[in-house]
Amino acid sequence: MRRVETIQTRFQSIELWKSAAATEFRVAGAIHASYHPKRLLTGLAWDVIAAGCLLRAEGPPRSLLMLGLAGGTSCRVLRHLLPDCQITAVEIDSEIVDLANQHMNLAALDIEVITIDAYPWLAKNRRTFDVVFDDIYLAGQTDVFRSRSWNPELLGHLRRAVEPGGLLGVNLVTGTGHRTMQTHTRRILHHGFPTIRTLRTPGSLNEVLMAGGKVATRSRLDTFSDAFPNWRDRDFWDLIDVRKLL
Repeated sequence: MRRVETIQTRFQSIELWKSAAATEFRVAGAIHASYHPKRLLTGLAWDVIAAGCLLRAEGPPRSLLMLGLAGGTSCRVLRHLLPDCQITAVEIDSEIVDLANQHMNLAALDIEVITIDAYPWLAKNRRTFDVVFDDIYLAGQTDVFRSRSWNPELLGHLRRAVEPGGLLGVNLVTGTGHRTMQTHTRRILHHGFPTIRTLRTPGSLNEVLMAGGKVATRSRLDTFSDAFPNWRDRDFWDLIDVRKLL
């Protein structure tokens, strides 16, 4: 894989990397989105985000709100598994959406994309969804960071968007420099929901938390294994670990 060009959008510097088949957007030294025309999973955080969105106790979601889209890597998995799901994504960077349409076939996913700052939009939103997922990270000089800590006000906006029986999810970068945010978000969710499950995969420095009245177990993911025609995708799917957060 080689770097083709660097694009400076209003919000971030995106390196476009390509091989004969695959495409990546890299931001602040990390892979920000990934696309392969014949494979869906990566062994990284997007696999876990997609898996978490399937854990609604009453069954897979019929509607999904994704806060933060980038190249749509996790939404591509969800569209494959849930062809009839209504997917709405809110993304502040319209230029990365344009790049994803050009290089990652984003338009083929039939997603409603709203290009606006997600949290102010959420404060005014009155629509509800079976799953609401917060994957908002901004790019700093050397690392990504969350633009806002969860607090009771923001949690109220997020919860209002979740249908009864639905789930609220969040992607958290782990490791050095991110532990305080991880601990704080866990605490906020503990105060707001009776059940939280944590999802991880060995190749990723991320934790996904899914919260709700009830959250399905790892066995839910097993029902989707045969939906992946590529053996590498099936192997990556089997690596996803789901545990109840104590």
